Formats: sequence, structure tokens, C-alpha cells
Amino acid sequence: MGKTQRATFGAGCFWGVEEVFKHIEGVLSAEVGFMGGTVKNPTYIQVCNGNTRHAEVVDLKYDPQKVSYQKLLEKFFEVHDPTQFNRQGLDVGDQYRSVIFYRTSEEEKLARKLIEEINNSGKYDKNIVTTVEKAGPFYRAEEYHQQYLAKRDLKTC
Repeated sequence: MGKTQRATFGAGCFWGVEEVFKHIEGVLSAEVGFMGGTVKNPTYIQVCNGNTRHAEVVDLKYDPQKVSYQKLLEKFFEVHDPTQFNRQGLDVGDQYRSVIFYRTSEEEKLARKLIEEINNSGKYDKNIVTTVEKAGPFYRAEEYHQQYLAKRDLKTC
């Protein structure tokens, strides 16, 4: 096996996003947590209170020989509504924002290009509000959040 890569996405409630990505061939692990905020080692309660600026995210480790970053980006845009600002469905707040955290300039370029392509495609009536941000520290959520839906045999968040 070659070198593994990481990808981090926020697309609403992290439980559902994790459930989708962990089943993609080439994804080696999917952990839920927080990124993009101002507090070190935030708790779920702190993030939910809206004072940390963190997004709920899924942090993926993947084998680029089996799945490309481009394919992961495409799946990201399939699993949520990227035109909703700071919400997904009934979940409201900046912790549920649509965000792509990039680690390389190539990842940033691919993300911005795909956003432009989707906006130009007419797929949505509104423009995509997904932000593309440089990845910072990933803070793993508490253990009870990991594989939450699988533990409870639930299908949606």
C-alpha cells in the first residue's frame, strides 16, 4: 500500500457524513470531530453552544491508489445541500456549515474548480455557500460520537 492521504469535510451533522464516507472503497478510516475554530480541544457541548467557531467534520484517511481526492469531493457535494448557509435540514448553526478543509494547494484548486463547475451547471437555484479553508488542527470528538449511527443501527442523523 502507498502513502495514505487525509481529507476533512464539514457537511452538517457529522454522524451522517461519517456513515457515508466510511463505506467508500479506499477510505481506510473516518473519524468525527471538529476543525476551523478558536478553542483548543473543544467538547461537543462547547461546539454546540456556538462559541468556538468549529465545524462538525469527518476526517478521512484514504488510499489515493484506490480513491481520488476528486471522487471524495464529488461525494461530499452529493451528501448534503451546499447552498444552505450554516445549516443542514433541521440542524442550524455555524458548526453545521458546509466546508472543505484543504491541506495542499492542489486540493484547494480542485475544490474551487468543482464549486465553480457545479455553480455553472445550473444544478441548484442558488449558489454554493461551501467555504474552502486551510486545514488546521483536527480535534477528535468524544468516543460516543465515533461510529454513532452504526452503534445505534440508525440510518440518518
